[in-house]
Amino acid sequence: MNAPEIANKAAELVGGDRAESHGDMHQHFAHVAALWSAYLKLEQPMSVADVPHMMALLKIARTKSGSINVDDWIDGAGYLACAGEVSTKEYRR
Repeated sequence: MNAPEIANKAAELVGGDRAESHGDMHQHFAHVAALWSAYLKLEQPMSVADVPHMMALLKIARTKSGSINVDDWIDGAGYLACAGEVSTKEYRR
């Protein structure tokens, strides 16, 4: 797959089936941020954007620990796109 194909597939997933199955992105990441913050006993809670950033890092880590799986790159691109969306929404609030 080339870069535009990876980006297009990520866009399809973010705006398609996964959006339908996981619900509102901002709300979902807010719930995850609250749970991770509590689990890690953080003094400063994670932001909504921290969640997709960390998920993208997970996908990057997977590229270093096994065979090449294009899904890791697609999902990583999707998570970074989500981080961009929730970050710009937070900034405008």
